[in-house]
Amino acid sequence: MSVEGWKLQAQKAQNILQNSIPTQWLLPTDRLPPTTQKNVEDFPRKSGLFNERELAITNMSATALVAEMGTGLLSAEEAVVAFLKRAVLGHQLLNFATEFMAEKAISRARELDEYYKRTGKLVGPLHGVPISVKEHIGFKDRTCNGGYVAWVDNIAQQDALILQYLEKAGAVFHVRTNQPQSLMHLDCSNNITGTTTNPFNRTLTPGGSSGGEGASMGFKCAPLGVGSDIGGSIRAPAAFCGAYGFRPTMRRIPCTGVLAPVLGQESILGVVGPLASQSIEDLELFLRVVADQEPWDVETSLIPAPWKRATSTRNMTVAIMWDDGCVHPHPPVTRGLKHAKKLLQAAGIRVVDWEPYKHAHGWEIVSSLYFPDAAESQRTILAQSGEPIHPLTEWAFNHGSRKSLTIAENWALNAQRDQYRDEYHALMKSRDVDFILSPAYVGVASALGEAQYWNYTAIWNILDQPAAVFPSGLVVDSALDQVDGDYSPKNEVDEREWRKYSPEKYEGAPIGLQLTGKHFKDEETLAAAGLISRIVQGQI
Repeated sequence: MSVEGWKLQAQKAQNILQNSIPTQWLLPTDRLPPTTQKNVEDFPRKSGLFNERELAITNMSATALVAEMGTGLLSAEEAVVAFLKRAVLGHQLLNFATEFMAEKAISRARELDEYYKRTGKLVGPLHGVPISVKEHIGFKDRTCNGGYVAWVDNIAQQDALILQYLEKAGAVFHVRTNQPQSLMHLDCSNNITGTTTNPFNRTLTPGGSSGGEGASMGFKCAPLGVGSDIGGSIRAPAAFCGAYGFRPTMRRIPCTGVLAPVLGQESILGVVGPLASQSIEDLELFLRVVADQEPWDVETSLIPAPWKRATSTRNMTVAIMWDDGCVHPHPPVTRGLKHAKKLLQAAGIRVVDWEPYKHAHGWEIVSSLYFPDAAESQRTILAQSGEPIHPLTEWAFNHGSRKSLTIAENWALNAQRDQYRDEYHALMKSRDVDFILSPAYVGVASALGEAQYWNYTAIWNILDQPAAVFPSGLVVDSALDQVDGDYSPKNEVDEREWRKYSPEKYEGAPIGLQLTGKHFKDEETLAAAGLISRIVQGQI
């Protein structure tokens, strides 16, 4: 396809977006902050677009929204309209949406309100909760392109299974969100709907590949979002945008109806999971709602594991991984971990240091398994339209083998993967460690186009261990986060990442942390993350 051809193809998706924006809630350009203003996270309060009640609604958790609707103090329509207005403003500032679904969302909210008025009951545990959704998670009869121009004409034949369960529980879907070309980098830019930026600093990325979801949560365009994660694609956006995110163990949450470049590749599986703007509690609500509907009875590859109601006490051991042994974190991240250690110890939680175990080896395995065909499948899709390959897409494709793995090579890597999982799990047991607290990324976020190292999250994908991300409550402070002039990088990659840091570059960005649990201990990991996040944020 010619240059003009791919641009015309991309224009179709751009038209869908533009025609879907509810223009009645657009703020005039002269009332928007200047493009030079980095932090716009609190602009809704200053915009004049919202009354105090709308601001209060959009600062509520999903759990709180449902409670309010259950008492009749809040209608689903009022909630949906408030979040739609905030999402429209968020898109004007951050370019995070791929399609608004305002009419359908409001209609659905009215149906829920009528049901409540008629019965005095809620439809389900997500009654009236607005949820934003990553674009490659399919909606029936709507385009689903996964960030590829060649797939702009692809129309989903049915709602993704995860959406069916959420809707049955009462959720309302009001906006779909952006992702990077190829879905394989911690940035959020493609040739269709462009680049999404971070609400806390618009020179930074909101992360990827669920970057639109990160921006949605950070700007509070929804209390809950649906993302996917094969190397950090839920956790990095949550960490970058001051939000919450969870990577569940593989085969617990349904993936049917999620568009992916390669089906049938099972050496390293992506997972679907939630992001939240307000709390770990909302992540647990999302996952419990889905698991309680027994998705394994439809998607038979799932493990038939009902959701357990877990609670967490301070009788646990948290090991802090200060460094993965490969790339040293930037100063704000280290400060965040020290802050967490001090408060956790004061709260009576046993805290020890964690020496990383063969993380370079883990990266060798996972990076080889991401593209067992040397990214031929992805390159073929890109070639179909002729769209240019983004630098970070090329960067991702060049990891691992430069030629397709043979069956024997793939099997050998699978065997190494399984052995590594067993060894890591055994090590946690032998050290009496329940959870590992670590960075979610080498820095607080990445500058646009600079996200090149993601093994702080990908390591848990290859190990298949559940991991939650939460904000520490701290932000980058130039006075506190100066460059350590005495640090000597371990290797070329470490030096590359260290050179990217200066406190001014990331000023005001939130500092996120990651808590990892043991294989299939999803409920326990979320419960611990809930307690730990509240302690670290000074809430208890």
